[in-house]
Amino acid sequence: MTRLRPVLLGPRGDKIERWPDGALTLRSPEPLGPYPTRLTERLTYWAAQAGQRVVLAERDGSGGWRTISFAAALASVRRIGQALIDRGLSPERPLLILSASSIDHALLALAAMHVGIPYVPLSPGYSLLSSDFARVRHVVNLITPGLVYAASGRKFGKAIEAAVPPMTEVAVGCDPAPGRPAIPFSALADTVPTAAVEEAAARVTGDTIAKLLFTSGSTAMPKGVINTHRMLCSNQQMVAQTWPLLTAKPPVIVDWSPWNHTLGSNTVFGVALYNGGSLYIDAGKPTPAEFDTSVRNLAEIAPTVYFGVPICYQMLLAAMERDESFRRRLLARMEMMFYAGAVLAPKVWEEMNRMFVETCGERIFMTSSLGATETGPMTTASNWDTGRPSVLGLPVPGVELKLVPTAGKLEVRVRSPSVTPGYWRQPELTAKAFDEDGWYCSGDAVRFVDPDDPSQGLLYDGRLSEDFKLSTGNWVNAGPLRGLANGILAPLVRDVVVTGHDRDQVGLLVFPEVETCRAHAAIPAEASVEAVLSAPGVLREFQRRLDEIARHGTSTSTRIVRMLIVSDPLTEGEMTDKRTISHGLVLKSHAAEIAELYAENPSARVLITGVTR
Repeated sequence: MTRLRPVLLGPRGDKIERWPDGALTLRSPEPLGPYPTRLTERLTYWAAQAGQRVVLAERDGSGGWRTISFAAALASVRRIGQALIDRGLSPERPLLILSASSIDHALLALAAMHVGIPYVPLSPGYSLLSSDFARVRHVVNLITPGLVYAASGRKFGKAIEAAVPPMTEVAVGCDPAPGRPAIPFSALADTVPTAAVEEAAARVTGDTIAKLLFTSGSTAMPKGVINTHRMLCSNQQMVAQTWPLLTAKPPVIVDWSPWNHTLGSNTVFGVALYNGGSLYIDAGKPTPAEFDTSVRNLAEIAPTVYFGVPICYQMLLAAMERDESFRRRLLARMEMMFYAGAVLAPKVWEEMNRMFVETCGERIFMTSSLGATETGPMTTASNWDTGRPSVLGLPVPGVELKLVPTAGKLEVRVRSPSVTPGYWRQPELTAKAFDEDGWYCSGDAVRFVDPDDPSQGLLYDGRLSEDFKLSTGNWVNAGPLRGLANGILAPLVRDVVVTGHDRDQVGLLVFPEVETCRAHAAIPAEASVEAVLSAPGVLREFQRRLDEIARHGTSTSTRIVRMLIVSDPLTEGEMTDKRTISHGLVLKSHAAEIAELYAENPSARVLITGVTR
C-alpha cells in the first residue's frame, strides 16, 4: 500500500471492562490533559502570541477576503462584551443570533462567551424557509432573549415581526426592517470597554453556559442543548490529543459548516481558535448550484485540514476528477481530511485514495468520529490509518463509552466532561436523556470492526429510533442497510431512505444526483429531469445496482427488494443544516411515494429485484 503522508497522531489504545449484564465500557488509556476554564482564554493567548495572524476571513463585496487578526478580534470582543453587559444580558436573557456564519457573528459569539452570557445561533432556515415561523417562535418563547441580532433586517424581518416581542431590542448588520426599531452592529462594536469586561470574564467557570444549540427537530420542536465552557474546552483538548498535528502547526481551514450545528460551531470553529489557526468562511454548500464556490475557495486557500459530511466528498471527488490543477492545489499541504454525519461509501473512499496517489504520490490521512450535539461533540475518533472507510475509532481521552445490549445492538452511552448537563428549561427531556447511573443515552448503536480485536475500532450501526418492524414482526436494522445501499449506488445518488414499516418487504426511496445520472447515460443537457431518470440506460444501471444490493441480503429483514427513484429534489426542510437527510421528515413528506413503492400494481418508477439470495 502506498505510504501515508506523514502527520502527527496521538497514541492508540483502549481499556475495556466487561459487565455481568453484557455491557462493555471503553475508555482511552491516555488521561485528558489540562484545558482552559473559558474558551476565550485561547483567544487571549493567541492575541498575545501571534496577534497579527488571521483568525477569521470571509469574502467581501468585491470578491476579496475580509480578514481579522487574533489581536483585532480580541479588541472587538471586549468592546462588544461591554455592550452586552450594558444591556443586562444573562442566562435568563441571552443573545439570539439570526445569521449565517460570518465574522460579525463570530465576534458576537465570542464576546458573549467572554463575559459569561449564553448565546443562541439559530438555524437561518427557521427564519428564511418558513411561512409560519413556528420554530423561531418556539425558541424565542423558550429562551426569552434580551437582544436579537439579525445579519440583515430585511431578510430576517418577517421572522422577527412574527416571533420577537416588540420590547426586545434588535440589532442588525445591515438593511433595517421598516417598522422595527433596530440598532446597527457598529453601535455594539464601537462601545468603549471598561474593567467590567475582564471582571465578568474572571467570573466564568466551567459550568457557565457558553451557548444553546438547538437540534434540528425533525419530528418535534427543536430542543436547546446546553453547551458549557467545560464541554467546549475539554472537547477541544480531546481533539488536540487525538490529532496533535493540529497543535504542531496552526491549522488553515476552509469550511462551510453552519454554526448553529455542533460540527461547525464547536469542532471546526473551535479547532481554529484553540490551536491558533485560521478559518476561512466558505459561502458555498455541497449542492450542485453552490459547490463551485467551495471549489474556488479551497483552490485559492489550499487548507491544511478539511472537514465535511460524506456528500461533500462525493462532490469533491467529481471536482478533482475534472480539474487536475484544483486537486494539486487542494492537496498541496493537506494533512487531514475528516468526515462524519453518515457513512462514507467505499467507492468514494477508494477513489479519493486513488486521486491522492495519482496527484501527490502518497495517501492523505482520512478520519472519522462519533459525536452528538449533547457530547461536545466528539466521543470517538480514529487516529490511525484504518485502511477502510467509516471506522469511528475508539474513545478519545476523557471519554468513557458504555455499550449496552439493546434490541440486538450495542447502544452508545457516554460519560465525559464534554457531556451536556441537559436541555434548557425542559427538565422532562433532560431526565429522559440519562440513565439511572448518569450516562447520556445517545440513541446511536455501534459494532466492532473485529469483535475479537476491539483495538480495530468501532463502526456505526444506525440510530435505534430509525429501526422498524416488518409486518412479519421481524426487525429491520435500517442504518447498515442505508450504508450498504448508498455505497453501491454511489455516485448516482445523493442519499436514500430505507422503508418498510408494517410492510412485508424492505424498500428504498432514492434521491438521485441527476447530473451524474445524465453523464453516466450520455443524455443531452437539454433533457428534463424526468427524461433523465426514466431513460433506459439510467433505469438499467439502477436495476443492476438494486440486484447487487439484494444479493447482500440473507432474509426478508436484510434484503432490499424494491426502490423508487424520486424525481423531486430534497427540500431544504428535508435536509439538516449539515446537508444530511432528515429521515423522519422524508418518510412523512413522501408518504405518497412510499404508497406507490408498495402498490399492488407498481408504476414504471418502481424497480423490483428478482434476486432471492
